[in-house]
Amino acid sequence: MRKPILLFAFPALMLLLLAAERAAAMLLGFYPASPAVWHAWLELRPFSTMFWQQINLYLGGSMALDAAIIVFAAGACWMICQAKRSAGFFLANHAALLFAGKMMALSSHAETASTIAAFTVPNGWRFSLMLDFSVQNCLVLCLGLAACAYCHVAFLREARQRAEARSVRMLALQRDL
Repeated sequence: MRKPILLFAFPALMLLLLAAERAAAMLLGFYPASPAVWHAWLELRPFSTMFWQQINLYLGGSMALDAAIIVFAAGACWMICQAKRSAGFFLANHAALLFAGKMMALSSHAETASTIAAFTVPNGWRFSLMLDFSVQNCLVLCLGLAACAYCHVAFLREARQRAEARSVRMLALQRDL
């Protein structure tokens, strides 16, 4: 039996990071001379920089709207994780992992301490990938991979249970005929 709270944990973590960054940005507006607020904001910034910049560009830049987006997304993720259909929680967790990876990759280009990995594809074309492999980023990505692994286990377990129930019904129909 799947546990909805475990399925909701990683999307909730991502939403919590987004909300914490917005709260730190708001506190930064109230206390611009506070080193603690600057430190908190700079630590949380890589997780959501590009997301909030795009939201503010398209929707105006209201903190109330940002809070409404986070609350709506949290409610939607919670309802998806409670649903009977397993595809919803599967997609919610994987979307959260893709979001985390994308935000870290996009924000790493503006960071000073980055790891640059050079890759060569079979035809000889070289490209480099800049990612900030800090402890925080690695922890978030590892938690995301664990959440996705749990989604795969839950999804496959439910598929196996459906197949078993279907085979039992087929055996019952064959016996009745």
